[in-house]
Amino acid sequence: MNIIAIMGPHHAFYKDEPIRELDGALAAQGFQTIYPKDAGDLLKLIEHNPRICGVIFDWDEHGFDLCSEINQLNEYLPLYAFINTHSTMDVSVNQMRMAIWFFEYGLGAAEDIGQRIRQYTNEYIDTITPPLTKALFTYVKEGKYTFCTPGHMAGTAFQKSPVGSLFYDFFGGNALKADVSISVTELGSLLDHTGPHLEAEEYVARTFGAEQSYMVTNGTSTSNKIVGMYAAPSGSTVLIDRNCHKSLTHLLMMSDIVPIWLKPTRNALGILGGIPKREFTRESIAQKVEQTERASWPVHAVITNSTYDGLLYSTRYIKETLDVPSIHFDSAWVPYTNFHPIYNGLSGMSGDRTPGKIIYETQSTHKLLAAFSQASLIHIKGEYDEQTFNEAYMMHTTTSPNYPIVASIETAAAMLRGNPGKRLINRSVERALHFRREVQRLREESEGWFFDIWQPEGVDEPQCWPIQPGEEDWHGFNDADADHMYLDPIKVTILTPGMSEQGVMADEGIPAALVAKYLDERGVVVEKTGPYNLLFLFSIGIDKTKAMSVLRGLTEFKRAYDLNLRVRNMLPDLYAQAPEFYRNMRIQTLAQGIHNLIRDHDLPRLMLQAFDKLPEMKLTPHQMFQQQVKGNVETVDLSKLVGRVSANMILPYPPGVPVVMPGEMITEESRAVLDFLLMLCTIGRHYPGFETDIHGATLTDEGQYLVRVLKA
Repeated sequence: MNIIAIMGPHHAFYKDEPIRELDGALAAQGFQTIYPKDAGDLLKLIEHNPRICGVIFDWDEHGFDLCSEINQLNEYLPLYAFINTHSTMDVSVNQMRMAIWFFEYGLGAAEDIGQRIRQYTNEYIDTITPPLTKALFTYVKEGKYTFCTPGHMAGTAFQKSPVGSLFYDFFGGNALKADVSISVTELGSLLDHTGPHLEAEEYVARTFGAEQSYMVTNGTSTSNKIVGMYAAPSGSTVLIDRNCHKSLTHLLMMSDIVPIWLKPTRNALGILGGIPKREFTRESIAQKVEQTERASWPVHAVITNSTYDGLLYSTRYIKETLDVPSIHFDSAWVPYTNFHPIYNGLSGMSGDRTPGKIIYETQSTHKLLAAFSQASLIHIKGEYDEQTFNEAYMMHTTTSPNYPIVASIETAAAMLRGNPGKRLINRSVERALHFRREVQRLREESEGWFFDIWQPEGVDEPQCWPIQPGEEDWHGFNDADADHMYLDPIKVTILTPGMSEQGVMADEGIPAALVAKYLDERGVVVEKTGPYNLLFLFSIGIDKTKAMSVLRGLTEFKRAYDLNLRVRNMLPDLYAQAPEFYRNMRIQTLAQGIHNLIRDHDLPRLMLQAFDKLPEMKLTPHQMFQQQVKGNVETVDLSKLVGRVSANMILPYPPGVPVVMPGEMITEESRAVLDFLLMLCTIGRHYPGFETDIHGATLTDEGQYLVRVLKA
């Protein structure tokens, strides 16, 4: 952070010469200077170069207007205005709150001004650096000798071995020096929430609109368990979104609690819908309690917000309607909702406290923000017992936390503060909208078929689009509630030919798995692949280069598909898995073969029925896991699952949402769940390389899927 932008005065020697002297003084201070052509050029440089740490300009030529425009980009950036004895200083009190310093033109003053600019730059860096990260940077710079963990001793141990030296050189010295022990007292404690760690949690809470926040280094899988362990005592009943993350199923296996499922919808494409409003009513919950063995009135509820496919709830209705003491919004995929007005009212922390209730929100700070993997946050609004909650926190948190992960959580929060943070999220939204418009344009201009996009008509303005009743043409949810769910624009779902949103199968189709494999071989990894849809996430790290690579990949796929190239030429990695099978096969033959299998299994019916009638709970997940620990299980073929109690959760990837829970039994009424799983298995058996990853099932070398069940 040593770049100073200088907007030099024009055609005035008595101003040019002092600036030339200052340029030399700044170089002596370690600064690099750049000279934008005009104000527009300067603003573009600031917008796209966050390492610029100050701007020098002529007050008479630019004045307060330029300061205001810079302030909209970064209100913390130091501004240095040069004036002369005749300059007009018409600056209001509010304007003086900006980071502006004034200097007079004069020869021989450059060294002093350069020192002051260095001082103000250091203050700027200090202002934007959050507390724990600042303390960690300081500790690393001090270079203390420690005689505690970790054993690599700031990377020294790695440099005593050839392979260790490779590791050290790859990751760099500071990354290893920042991996310090919890014994370092000046950094405080993540477990006791003291010192810079406490300051960091308070900083994060203010940033995300929470009353209290906790930083978690084991991912949101752990955050979900922490909240659940505190909120749901043994023997209690909990409402849980059926489209939950598997970490919540693990919570149910660990704790002796009774789950009652809130049943969401899906459309024929397999896109995860939300829980209908009727499921949240007291009447609906009372009926579920009556029908569930050992159930009592729920003490806690868990809602996935947003869904994997980017559907967000209007959370106020849920907070006010659900008659439970606490509500947990699992918002792993949307840690950015507090930083753009289009998400107002669509997050757990939105709005004020809910009287008589505690609201929790867990977020994967690493998923769509700039934090390291495993970085997660827990946010809380409402009265709770901090000491008991911290016991649950320590129960799942390591006593040797990775401090770079913690610092990355805090830094991700710092990046979102103020105008720079708003601009970051706004640019993600704008890039996603631009990408959507480009796909539409290519579809209109293409001869024959092209990819479609799951969205309503007219996506020009930044907004979250409502999933409204009576508009099934685009979203495909037949029983949508008004003003209940909204599509996040940065979650972009591309549709391939073969099936409409209403579930009408075409005679010809291109299963999305083919496109995903094609893109993967060209360096583009898709977040989620459905039967005829691909999900792309436009996080803050996505730039135009990455977006254009997707567009190029889609157009190249169309060109290759229309030419009907051989599989070995179009998908060489797939060909390498089974060269004999794919030796003479062409891409259209492969696509049509998989499409026919999907059509023969009547996928639209399976999608709508498989998640409508749930399997029957014979044991709670906790009871079933205890049976498994005791060895009271056996293995059967997946096709034999009807009438047997599943020992494990069974979930196909993607999307990684359990379809059978531990202790549940598929009956003839819920057989569509099994038929859906068998369809996925059939595709892999017929076409090598298209095997489905089904957690909870073991795929043998012979192509058989085995599952564990309770002994008969």
